[in-house]
Amino acid sequence: MTETSEIDRVVFHEVTADRWPDFERLFECRGGPKACWCMVWRATPEEAKHTDGVSRKAAMAKRIAAGTMVGLLGYLDEEPVAWCSVAPRSTYRRLVDDGSLDEGIWSIACFFVVRRLRGQGITQRIIAAATDFARSRGASIVEAYPVDPESPSYRFMGFVPTFEAAGFCEVGRAGTRRHVFQLRLA
Repeated sequence: MTETSEIDRVVFHEVTADRWPDFERLFECRGGPKACWCMVWRATPEEAKHTDGVSRKAAMAKRIAAGTMVGLLGYLDEEPVAWCSVAPRSTYRRLVDDGSLDEGIWSIACFFVVRRLRGQGITQRIIAAATDFARSRGASIVEAYPVDPESPSYRFMGFVPTFEAAGFCEVGRAGTRRHVFQLRLA
């Protein structure tokens, strides 16, 4: 019998109001994204004036309480260990300025994985879960904004080779570092 790796045992669930305590626990863990609360791409112009972690946390909590789709939590044995921001592109401020309509396009905007699970291939599992989630909610395209592995910034958005391996194709650029990748869903 083959032993199941920790990565294979990670299960994913949509972040909903009842999962807020887990979301909060993951973001506030050591090394967690407690400064941004994944609000950088979501902030309204008014929210963008308040860049402290407390304000960003409150803005995210408000979205989740209102039922806005924000992403997925990955759990290992009931412990939140991973995050993927995946939601309709219209719920973010402009990630790309390509003039296209957002209808049917979902965006994968960032990832966070607890340190002990990094480098084991969990990002591929997260991308698959995010794609399945978007498909189940009616997405026709999933879009991502990865960078080259040597990029000094935006690394939280993932890396080009990982999205290529997941079947995404490059369709453009967003700024000088971020590539725009898409996966068309059947």
